Amino acid sequence: MTDHPATLREMQARLDALRQGQCALTDYTRGERQRDTLLAALPPAFGEVWHNLLDRLESSALFAEESCSFSQTDLHDSLQLWLDKARQRLPG
Repeated sequence: MTDHPATLREMQARLDALRQGQCALTDYTRGERQRDTLLAALPPAFGEVWHNLLDRLESSALFAEESCSFSQTDLHDSLQLWLDKARQRLPG
């Protein structure tokens, strides 16, 4: 049995660390791309959105911290919204 609530708590902690500058962006995205078990438990659109957000976050590193095209703050907020929605969808 997979413990999705624990996985979501870990994802939340990693996002919080990223926001606080305690986690390198490359380490964050590399780790968060390894969430196949959790993504399989969610509707397919969740996986598409998750990977799209990670792609955009990686692209944001190529630009200034808050360029008009890639706001890391907005992307962090979108990742948070994704986590909140995933919590609502998963039992436990």
